[in-house]
Amino acid sequence: MLYIIGLGLGDERDITLRGLEAVRKCDKVYVEAYTSLLSFGLSSDGFSTLEELYGKPVILADREMVEEQAHDILAEAGGSNVAFLVVGDPFGATTHSDLVVRAKSLGVEVKVIHNASVMNAVGVCGLQLYRYGETVSIPFFTETWRPDSFYEKIQRNRVLGLHTLCLLDIRVKEPSLESLCRGKKQYEQPRYMTINIAIEQLLEVEKMRGESAYNEDTTCVGFARLGSEDQMVVAGPMREILMVDFGAPLHCLVIVGKTHPVEEEMLEFYTLKREDQLKDKGTA
Repeated sequence: MLYIIGLGLGDERDITLRGLEAVRKCDKVYVEAYTSLLSFGLSSDGFSTLEELYGKPVILADREMVEEQAHDILAEAGGSNVAFLVVGDPFGATTHSDLVVRAKSLGVEVKVIHNASVMNAVGVCGLQLYRYGETVSIPFFTETWRPDSFYEKIQRNRVLGLHTLCLLDIRVKEPSLESLCRGKKQYEQPRYMTINIAIEQLLEVEKMRGESAYNEDTTCVGFARLGSEDQMVVAGPMREILMVDFGAPLHCLVIVGKTHPVEEEMLEFYTLKREDQLKDKGTA
């Protein structure tokens, strides 16, 4: 049996009871470490915390392992119980749908245990989940690669009055272009896009496209470390959100569409006030 188990968003305690029971009866436990991360990141202390809770070793499964050794993992699951742990919900990333398809094609039985994900946790700000349009991903720009395909999706959502969840780039164990050219992989330092970088890139694309999908006065909500004890939620115009220090990753951003009075009432609790802005600038 292959168990694909959601871990939730905060720390090791967010696994469900069903998920924990499944992990404890598995012979091998893999934890996926490239589409998201728990609050303790990828530190050795973090993994020892997981291993202490589960009572068995945990194997870090980076993108390379899953893409190149998935067949070995599935072969193990054909003859024993194997757990594949995913931060958030198992189907928050299409990568894991592919794993299920491959398992079923090999005749491996699959059991999925769900958990909270960013897709529903953003509801904390009061924007109603059924009023969201298509989710977009914002990648890191480089000197030679500045993709803007997300722009049309945001524009469509805005025309329909829908909110847009922007998932921000995570680069973990990514080979550098220079090393690939040399034929020997060397990996870049892990990078996690901040809300500030995302807004800078969004405004750059708007300036280039000039189609008024949004502007620096468009209301947004920035989220940091959703599901953790120190989660941060701040609402306001892009130009003001840009000045906020959201701290450690992970971050995500919502571009607000047309709002219902009930949404506005809830959103007001998270909206930047004048005194907050002055404090951020060190002039309070």
